[in-house]
Amino acid sequence: MPMSLHPDLTTTNERNVKGKFTPTGGHESLRTALMSIQEREGLPAELAYTLLASLPRSSLVILQRRIVPLLQLDVVGLLPTEVSLLIFSYLSWKTLLCCSLVSRRWRRLADDYSLWKRLCSAKGWIWKEPSIAYRGVKYPIIEPPKHDTDDEGMGDEEDEVMMEPPSIPLDDSAFASMDVSDDDLSFFTPSPTSTAGPSNTPHSPPARSAPSMRPMAWTRHSAPAVIPSQASHLKPNYKLLHFSRTRLQHRFQSGSYRRLTLPMMGQPDLHANTIYCLQLYTYPGTGTQVLFTGSKDRTVKEWDLRSGTLLRTLKGVHVGSVLSICVFGGYLTSAGSDSKVVMWDLADNKGVKVFCDHADSVLCVRFDEKRLVSCSKDRTVRTYLMSDLKPQHVLRGHRAAVNAVSISSTYIVSASGDRSMRLWDAETGDLLRSFENQHSRGIASLDLDFPMVLSGSSDKHIRLFNMETQQGWSTSPEFDTQASIPLPAVATPIFDEDDGDGDAPLAVCNNCGGAMAVADTSTARPQSTECARKSRHQCAHGDLVRNVALGPDFVVSGSYDLTVKVWDRRTGRLIADLVGGHTGRIFCVGFDCTKIVSCGEDQKICLWDFGYGMDTSFIKP
Repeated sequence: MPMSLHPDLTTTNERNVKGKFTPTGGHESLRTALMSIQEREGLPAELAYTLLASLPRSSLVILQRRIVPLLQLDVVGLLPTEVSLLIFSYLSWKTLLCCSLVSRRWRRLADDYSLWKRLCSAKGWIWKEPSIAYRGVKYPIIEPPKHDTDDEGMGDEEDEVMMEPPSIPLDDSAFASMDVSDDDLSFFTPSPTSTAGPSNTPHSPPARSAPSMRPMAWTRHSAPAVIPSQASHLKPNYKLLHFSRTRLQHRFQSGSYRRLTLPMMGQPDLHANTIYCLQLYTYPGTGTQVLFTGSKDRTVKEWDLRSGTLLRTLKGVHVGSVLSICVFGGYLTSAGSDSKVVMWDLADNKGVKVFCDHADSVLCVRFDEKRLVSCSKDRTVRTYLMSDLKPQHVLRGHRAAVNAVSISSTYIVSASGDRSMRLWDAETGDLLRSFENQHSRGIASLDLDFPMVLSGSSDKHIRLFNMETQQGWSTSPEFDTQASIPLPAVATPIFDEDDGDGDAPLAVCNNCGGAMAVADTSTARPQSTECARKSRHQCAHGDLVRNVALGPDFVVSGSYDLTVKVWDRRTGRLIADLVGGHTGRIFCVGFDCTKIVSCGEDQKICLWDFGYGMDTSFIKP
């Protein structure tokens, strides 16, 4: 039976027989009827439903669109902007990206300058005002000329055991093995027995028997952009900076790079022999990044990374191979097989001081604003005050050549062919601690981020451990420990946020840099400590680890096996294995957030560019 309506409603319907609503008294009559029902019967919901049910679907859609906003309330959006930004400041970058999709108001809040600046500051990412726009230049690969294979940057090793039959001559015999007992600490200068050139195929050469010299340079610098700079903003764009740095981290983790070779084909004044050392350097005044290299040809050269051209050559002081360089604060120091340490003023393009205190080849040199430190095959470490460049301390105690030294504001760490590392007080010169038998053979290279120290050895392995707790990881099962290494405060792993929240996490596309959801994170997330340990043991170098470099997220190592390897600093997992760039042993590596640079006996400088196709002119290391 049809429901009988209120008389007022019946009257209203009669006025609208043909679907035309009469304005006069119509709304008032309907409102009066509804109020009457609500007061007398208390059935407004049923009446409203009955009315809505009688309307066509098109009218319901229109009403629904008008009613829904009345039911929604954006509490955060209605707050003052300062309060809304305070709430958003507690969110991770992934959550901010999700919030930017909610509404225009939320997008303006999620894109706010202050939020992304906070996120970048938490990771130590600094905006650099772009200088001249870089232009990508591809450097052609050149064939290395013939040369001898003596590695003068290697020192003697204590109680060394030959790994191969002596009937096979080693091409690293300029520093052949020697037996050193505690009763016989006399110095030894071996002679070369082979001048065979490097192999033309990228395979592992025979095992060699000597430790190396230099750790990585302290300062990390941004890579050149390979497209014109688009970052000439009135103020820093920290969201762009965060996206770019995250994209670069993903490229490192996925091993996505483009390999370039320096110098360019046919360029004059190239290094005439083995390149032993390199360092990236950014001039503080102009922000221009350059590369310095030191060679067996007794020169130090400066290269423009934007064009691949030679800028200048420092020569005329060393009478032996340049084995180590260090650049800081507008000065460069070079150390050589002639037992000299030379300090150069880069502004005046001349040497300002020559140190001749060591009795044998100087294998490594480091300096900062306080002091200069050098180590030598004479088994000593010497320090000089930068204020007057006068000798300060002579540190003794190693039983073989001191191959590498690294410094911090208060400490000096030295590594030797006697398989030990020593921690010294930089101010007093006192020996604070000796770490014996850190590798099964002599330690060849060293880098320091106190209390973390990274070492590479003639035993083909690298090791990262905490000098305070002696916990860390190694590619050698003998020196590996259970504890995983925490990252420093400024470096947060990529997959460290929003874990376990039940939603698909966000990642950044390696190609476009945009946000995307990761459906299956089992392969994207870092492996467990146990899985990482198995992986690094199986992926160790096949020959002497000549040089290592320690960064906030990654560890880089270069080896005689012609490869450069990239490792996850926290877990020790192998991230990338860079092969095919060199046809001779690798002697030195360096890297920053956009690239890795390596050099060696083939006289080539390989640039493994992870920032290809990106504008990185605004990224400061």
